[in-house]
This record gives sequence, structure tokens and C-alpha cells, in this order.
Amino acid sequence: MDAELEKLVEAGKLTSKAAEKLETLKPGIFCLHKSWGFGRVAEWNLLLNQILIDFKGKKGHPMQLQYAAENLTVIPPEHFLARKAGDLGGMKKLAKDNPSALVRNILESHEGKATAQEIGEWMIPDLFTELEWKRWWESARKQMKASGAFSIPAKKTEPIQMRAEGVSQADELIDAFNNARQPKQQLAALEQIVKFASQFREPEKQLQPVIAAIENVATRNQRLHPELAFELVLVRDDLLEKFPQLKTTHIGLTLAKLIVEEEKRLMLILPKLPAAKEKRILQTLPAALGERWSARALQLMQSVHGRMVAQIPQVFRDAGKKAELETMLERSIREHSATSEMLVWLISEREDWRELINPELLTAILSALEREQHSAPGRASKLQRLLVDDRQLFQDMFGEADVALARDAMRRLQLSPLFDELTKRSLFARVVKVFPDLESMIVGAQSQEKAQPLVVSWSSLEKRKAEYEELVKKKIPENTKEIQIARSYGDLSENFEYKAAKQMQAVLVRRRSELERDLARARGTSFENPDTSRVSIGTVVTVLDKESKKTETYTILGAWDGDPDRHIISYQTAIGQALLGKKVGEVATLPNGECETVSIEPAPIDKPTPETVTETEAVSA
Repeated sequence: MDAELEKLVEAGKLTSKAAEKLETLKPGIFCLHKSWGFGRVAEWNLLLNQILIDFKGKKGHPMQLQYAAENLTVIPPEHFLARKAGDLGGMKKLAKDNPSALVRNILESHEGKATAQEIGEWMIPDLFTELEWKRWWESARKQMKASGAFSIPAKKTEPIQMRAEGVSQADELIDAFNNARQPKQQLAALEQIVKFASQFREPEKQLQPVIAAIENVATRNQRLHPELAFELVLVRDDLLEKFPQLKTTHIGLTLAKLIVEEEKRLMLILPKLPAAKEKRILQTLPAALGERWSARALQLMQSVHGRMVAQIPQVFRDAGKKAELETMLERSIREHSATSEMLVWLISEREDWRELINPELLTAILSALEREQHSAPGRASKLQRLLVDDRQLFQDMFGEADVALARDAMRRLQLSPLFDELTKRSLFARVVKVFPDLESMIVGAQSQEKAQPLVVSWSSLEKRKAEYEELVKKKIPENTKEIQIARSYGDLSENFEYKAAKQMQAVLVRRRSELERDLARARGTSFENPDTSRVSIGTVVTVLDKESKKTETYTILGAWDGDPDRHIISYQTAIGQALLGKKVGEVATLPNGECETVSIEPAPIDKPTPETVTETEAVSA
């Protein structure tokens, strides 16, 4: 022991244990402090009972000897921080030439494990800038995985570790799969096996048991968790593709057979899958379902799952069935049965579907928006925002259209309760830009609208009155309370809750005004004793398409009635307007072509409730 340290121990100024520790902290030695971090012993000053440490950003920092002995940790020369401080150029070269060796040194210096963030903190900014580090780390990570010497977790927040001697990455992946207790954990482990398939040197011995286990899990879960069974089979197929020598242990467990068995549940299953796996299942439909695949795909496209709507058209293209899809789209637009998701997709992809971009598309859009408004009042949808914001859309829909079709679309837009007056005028202006002669339809439209009564069924009138009652008695009072609560938060200029509540107030008040206007004009009817000598409101008319020779039947009811699936249409629609007044044998020009009226029959009677009649008479009075 140093003689001066012995004197301090004898004098009682230093414990013998502290003196032994100080023996290892001689000038030039690297050390770590829990608060100050990495440093180097500069000199001893035993007369002042001090040791001076050069920390980063603080040179010659003094520490009392006893404190230094208790709080400083000696860093050996092979420690990463010591090597970086002593030979920065050499460490930069090592980072370039052998990233794995550098990371190994960091892990050994970091108690055997470290996260990517902790590794980066030791290397930035001395070895790399922030940007250089990100590029280097991507390359280093790949090299580390390939070496098999590192255990690299899937999550960035978990630490990287050196593998135990004799444990390969392949063995570790197999252990992770075998130790998984839940099917989803097994699926995640299987995906990692597929990802690092190159690590398996004896796939038949290592992976054949995995194939058997995963197939058993898929079979057990098919009834209650079919989406999990699909995922397991897809990843199993990926593994079989990488290793042709592996064999399935369930001969009948194929993706195509799974699709057939779960065909009726596909609409519920597919939205639960990741996009890439959903796409693979859709691509397998033709092989799995044979001739009926297109009908099933069209049904899936009419679901409310937007992602599926975007993927199915590519399947039709790949199968050479684009014309069949176009026919279905044209029919759904004509019958106003197209969903909002389908219409959003069509508008976005309209360059490839020019034949479908016409005035009838606007009517289909308005019908879809009205259905949405009924199910979720006051909420602007993606389709509504697209219609208002896409200023080129009206030019594309009306650019090559007949003025009569444009006039019908304008009339439909005038009657729509979906938009405030300012927005409606903006949409009118886009049509008038293509057909200047239609400007006269805008002038006086509001007064005409007030003057014309609305013929409505009793059932639809009851629904509108119920919506009005809920609005006035529940939604508007609740919104008023929300405004009062939000105002109490103070600072209205940056009060998000207040702004949101006020915006909702505007929506609710506007909807109330629309309903009051419509209810004042509404005239309820049961469609009793309609005039069947000609097409009139409350009749069922059958028409014959003169070109295709196919018949269609339409039930023409009130302004608020519409059920495309049952061919129930409002008399205000383009089809209804074209048919009204026609006798048997007369020809009407419908959006899909010329049709001859074949028969006219009375529609089912729509009986009112006593309350509805009384309330309607009161409104009329």
C-alpha cells in the first residue's frame, strides 16, 4: 500500500478498505461515477485529502478520498469506454470493419446486456452522428442476426444479449415456440422462425415437429377462432415453401379447403386479419371456390370493410374478370345499393373506371350518404368530405353527360338534406360550370322547395318525427350542457372541448331546421287506392329493358322511402321521375336505357298509427 495512504489510515482519516480501493484509482485510471458518469483520474492530492477526476465537461473535479473510494468504479482497459477514450480512431475502424465485435465489447462492458438506445448513447456523438448511427445500426443489426451470437428481441425496448455458449439462434427460436402457451404466442414464434429460416441447418429434424404442432393448434381453433386458424395455415405454408423437404401432417388442412369450409363466415373473418394475409386469402378465392368465387368476392366487396373493397378489384383483374366487376359496380350504382366504402374507392380510382363516372354516380353517392346520416346523424363521413373537397369530380361526372341527366341530378341535390345552403350552392355551381343553362334551376329553388308538398309514407314520417323528438329532447339539451361544462374550463381561444361542442351545436341546429322544414311539407299517405291506369305514387311497376330483354320491378313510394335491395324507390329519384305518368306499353328512358312498362299494380298499404295522423294534422293546421 502507498506509504501516504498508510499514514492516512493510521491517522484515522481513511479506512483500510478505502485505502485498498484508492490503490486501484491511481492517476491515468478510467472510472465511472453513478452521477458524473465516465472519467479519468488526473492526480492525487493527499495533503488536501483529495483525488482529482477529469469528467466529460468538468476537468479536475475534486473528491474527498473516502467518498471517491466508496463511489468510483474502476474501469478495466478492455472496457468499451476506456478503449474509446484511449483509442477513438481504432474504435471507429472497428465499428466499420467488424460491427459485431464492437457490439460484443459494449455488451460485455454493460453487464452483459443493453438496449439499442443504450448502445447508441455510448457511440453518439464520439463515433457517429445521429444520422450515421441509424444507418450503421441497421447494417450492424443484420450482421449480428446472421452471426447467431446475439439474442435480439423483437421489441426495441428489450435488451440485446450475448447467447449462451453452444445455443444457436435456431435452437433459441425453437425454444421460444415450444415455450409459448397461447396460440397467438405460438403464431408470433412461428413468424420469427420463418423470418430467420436461414439459421436452420437441419430443417427436417428441427422443424417437422413444429409443423405438426402448429397444424394441431389450427385444427383445434378453427371453430371458435377461425381467423387464427387462417393465420397459422398461412405462416405454415410460408415455412413449407422455404423448406420443400418438410411435409404437412394434416393432408386436408389447406388454405383452399379452409376457405371453402369458412366461406359463409369470410365477411366476419377477413377484417380481423393483417392486410397482407387478407390479400393472400382473397387471391386464393378463384382456386378455392371455382365458378362461384366471383359472386362471393362481389358480396365481400359490398361489406363495410374499406380495406377489402380496395383489394378485391385487383383479384378480378388478375383473374381476367374486370368486366364482370364493372357490371356489378354499374348495377349497384344504378340501384343505389353501393356502400360508402365502394364509392370512396371508385372515386379515388376513377381513372380506371371511366364508364362508371356519370351523373348517376352522384345519385348513388347521395343515397349512400343519406343511409349514413340516418344511422349516425350529424357525423360527416369520408365520402361526404370527398364529394365536397374533390372539385374535379363533378367535371368528370357531368363532362360528357346529357343535360337531362344533369337536370335530374341537380333536382336530387336540391332535395337532399345532407348539406347546408352554402355547401349546396357550391355543388350547384360545379354542375352549372359544365351546363350553364341549368343556372335557372338555382334561382328560386328555395321558394319552390317550400311550396311543393312532400308525399311520404306513414312509416317514414314516424321515423323522421322520432329523429326530431330525439334531437329536440335529448341531443340538443345534452349538447347545451357540454358547452356549459366546456366553457367552465376557461380560455375559449384554446379550449378544444368548447370548440368541438360549438361545432356539434351548429350541426344539430342545422339538422333541426331541416327536419322542421321537411315535416312542415310532409303529407302522410298509406298509398291506398292508387291510380293503376298509369304509374303513380304507391304502385308497383314492372318494366322490360328493350335491349337486354330483362325485366325489373320497382315499387314507387314516398319521398323518404328507399330500399334498393327490395327495389323500393322514392318518386323523387331519377327512375321514379322517369316512370311517373307512364301507362302500360309506354316507353320510359331510364339511366340504364329505354324500358317498356309491362304492368302496374297497387303497392302494399302502409297503415298509420293514430298518433301520427293527429300530429300530422296539427302540423298541417
